[in-house]
Amino acid sequence: MTRLRAIATSADLVLDFVREGANHEIWRIGNERIVIPRHREVNERTADGILRRAREVAADDK
Repeated sequence: MTRLRAIATSADLVLDFVREGANHEIWRIGNERIVIPRHREVNERTADGILRRAREVAADDK
């Protein structure tokens, strides 16, 4: 979450919590929803994909 907040802040966007699902949370950066699994350990590839999507959203918004 720290990395997501840093990405959002660097693009002057806000990271907002939207809702909880059964096994995930939905957050919003700008107008884009990002689904984050709620597990003790998130697979490294999944985490990389989430961060990559957040960077794309931040770059598109600049």
